[in-house]
Amino acid sequence: MSSAKHTVALTSIAASAGLTLAKAAVGLATGSLAILSEAAHSLIDLAATVMTYFALRVADMPADAEHHYGHGKVESLSALAETALLFVLSGVVVWEAGRRLLGLEHVPVEATLAAFAVMAVSVVVDFLRSRALYRAAAAHRSEALEADALHFGSDMWSSAAVLVGLGGLRLGFAWADSAAAIVVALFVCLAGWRLGRRTIDTLTDTAPVGEADRIAAVARKVTGVVEIARVRVRRVGATLFADLDVAASRTLPLDRVETLKREIAAAAAAAIPGVELIVTVIPRALDDETVLERVMVIARNRALAVHHVTVHAIAGRLAVSLDLEVDGALTLAAAHDIASGLEAAVRDELGPEVEVESHIEPLQTDRMAGQDAGPARVEAVRAALAAHARDGGALRDIHDVRVRETSDGEIVNFHCDVEPTMRIDQVHEKVDELERGLRRQFPEIKRVIGHAEPR
Repeated sequence: MSSAKHTVALTSIAASAGLTLAKAAVGLATGSLAILSEAAHSLIDLAATVMTYFALRVADMPADAEHHYGHGKVESLSALAETALLFVLSGVVVWEAGRRLLGLEHVPVEATLAAFAVMAVSVVVDFLRSRALYRAAAAHRSEALEADALHFGSDMWSSAAVLVGLGGLRLGFAWADSAAAIVVALFVCLAGWRLGRRTIDTLTDTAPVGEADRIAAVARKVTGVVEIARVRVRRVGATLFADLDVAASRTLPLDRVETLKREIAAAAAAAIPGVELIVTVIPRALDDETVLERVMVIARNRALAVHHVTVHAIAGRLAVSLDLEVDGALTLAAAHDIASGLEAAVRDELGPEVEVESHIEPLQTDRMAGQDAGPARVEAVRAALAAHARDGGALRDIHDVRVRETSDGEIVNFHCDVEPTMRIDQVHEKVDELERGLRRQFPEIKRVIGHAEPR
């Protein structure tokens, strides 16, 4: 428990104990039912503040294997117990006041100066403690401290009612004391009702008013969120737990989805202190998705590697072609089944009239073992690349040539300079021409990867 909450709770215990003793002594001395009712009320407050103190200590314990959401609802249980005590006290006071008003019991009552003094001090103390407790409850979002604040607030008004009753006794109205006691009971019932309703809402996971709308408003401002599908909130002590479902484009890669979730959680934490947010992202097909994006999503969902996806409109009919990479060790029949499944999925997405063609390629080997070729071999490959580049005319300054020897053949990597104003499709074609020429010259080369840079 924080030092501030600890201090407020202990001060409340001391205040309740002092007021209880003073009211009980004066009530017994004067025979005033109203003051005795106030003494009983303060005694219950004392018990409640002790309960609050221990509830706060338990509620601040961190979550564990049995309490995944922490121990915050212990405060609510404490507040509910205080509510029950308030209603019991009210019933006893009304019963006794009714007996006195009906003449079934006669107790001489004396309005002494000490009675006035004790009740006046009680009003001041209750006012000061109530304000301090409300501030602490708001700062720490503590239901237990708020329950104590309600107790002291009701004590203040009921003590004021007792002062009025004592004034009535001074003026000769014998019934004023019992009437004041009933007023005290009504104040106690009102405080109990307000506290009980709020506590039951917490224990039954009633959504705090407005919190779901606040979280939704924060999430809508995060780039990438296209819709708020659902928000669920509940409060446990000072913590607001929230589950948020948002829709985002299904074309987003997984790492971007995770970043989006972190951005939403950070924005909510900055706007709403004490919130613990769990974000679920729902993939959504957006109206502005291109055919290329839709094909790539289908392939990704089937864990297939595709490239060179080409989309054409032929006489009003859509045609899609693509390169599909599969394990090179597969048989043609097995690879063809994979390609047919992909083609069918594309037609299901885009329509049965769509023409889909796939070109099957062997998937590049992962983590292939190899070694760097010797300097002579690297120089021979570099010279061949430079010669082919001169013949093509567009590629300049072949550099950073690397040749790796593997069990499947040689792999060549190189860099070259290209005029920056060339279109990327033109650059790609020139690099491909260079790669094809090198492989024709050196059949033992398995693969050539060229990286073009703006000159």
